Amino acid sequence: MDRPHSADQLIQQYLNNNAFTRLLGFEFSFLEPGVVTYSLNVKAVHLATPGFMHGGVSATLLDATMGAGAMTLVADEGMVVSTIEMHINFLRPSLIGQRIMAKSEVVRKGQNVIFMKATLYDENHVKLALSNGTFFPFSAVKAGYKIN
Repeated sequence: MDRPHSADQLIQQYLNNNAFTRLLGFEFSFLEPGVVTYSLNVKAVHLATPGFMHGGVSATLLDATMGAGAMTLVADEGMVVSTIEMHINFLRPSLIGQRIMAKSEVVRKGQNVIFMKATLYDENHVKLALSNGTFFPFSAVKAGYKIN
């Protein structure tokens, strides 16, 4: 079943207005409702030490991935989401020069809360971090988006 055109428009508005993911150089891909990826080429601006990416970049990548995945589940209802909480397990460092990707997965879509998880991988599909989070859906208009 295809998503309504309005859902696609809302997702595109979200991507166009997310200045932070653009600043960090994240690249978005929609795979299916609830499943999205954000990827990144690790550069010097992302580092905390001479060779390792800052954990905050990983946290942002995972949060953005879970949040965008959750939003694709409610965009057809004219809703976006806000992070309630998230947890991260860092398994390995992300290194300068790596291509990394976070992929979301739906755990459960409840009436008032969406439970998500995401995994961060390197270009060799080695797991770098795992996360889970809960997300609150609310009106996109309240968040400042225009609904057609």
